[in-house]
Amino acid sequence: MTQVFEQYITSRDNPFFKELRKLSKDNLAYRKYKKFWVEGEHLCLAAIYRKVKPILGVFSESGWLKASHSFRDFALNNFVIPDVLFNEISSLESPSNMGFIFPLNPQPLLEDFTNTVILDGVQDAGNVGAILRSASAFGFKQVVALKGSAALWSVKVLRAGMGAHFGLSLLESVVTYELKDLKMPILVTSSHSNLQLEEAVSDNLLPSTCAWVFGNEGKGVSKELFNLSTLQLAIAQPGGEESLNVTAAAAICMYTSSLNSLRKKLI
Repeated sequence: MTQVFEQYITSRDNPFFKELRKLSKDNLAYRKYKKFWVEGEHLCLAAIYRKVKPILGVFSESGWLKASHSFRDFALNNFVIPDVLFNEISSLESPSNMGFIFPLNPQPLLEDFTNTVILDGVQDAGNVGAILRSASAFGFKQVVALKGSAALWSVKVLRAGMGAHFGLSLLESVVTYELKDLKMPILVTSSHSNLQLEEAVSDNLLPSTCAWVFGNEGKGVSKELFNLSTLQLAIAQPGGEESLNVTAAAAICMYTSSLNSLRKKLI
């Protein structure tokens, strides 16, 4: 059996604790340290389920005493810190008493013929995390965040993603011109389009594999990216609202695409 080690830290001046505090509080610290921090049993279980190995486990003293072997043994090395220090690095209203630090792997290459989500300046961390959850649920395995979008590995996006990160290929700080040679249709939503999403499905116009673009909460999709799109589709809103929240629009589009692909396979 592999031996698991724990090391106790009691000082705020400890170099590791200082680094951990930056990782937990600074949304862009992961880029400097090439690692990221997740807190809480739910996110840690998501990593365990996906077999994504952490560098370190971090526990409060009370958390270490009650932690199951699933959590204690997942990382080969664990740090245990006093509860009061753990509370200082926690971003939760009720600190969870445990978390993992993972290596930030090199950014993957952009893949063709892979169902993809493109985030064009989506800035709210909660929205980005929710879109990642929908992408994972509906089989969109690649997410591309253009410059100006929320940092994908920030603490807030990780928390909102609820573990979806561990099953996705994520690219960030991409620029629009890198998408010009993408070998699959690019789809956008537009309230001004005469073609509704449901009509595209019934007329067999919705491709089985595609890249959906979701734009900035206020400005929408940029003109440059709109001009690269293959289809511009409207989402029917019989209730009469002016627009949908970007997370709702994204969920509708990806859900429709996943059902459409399944239907085509069954025909």
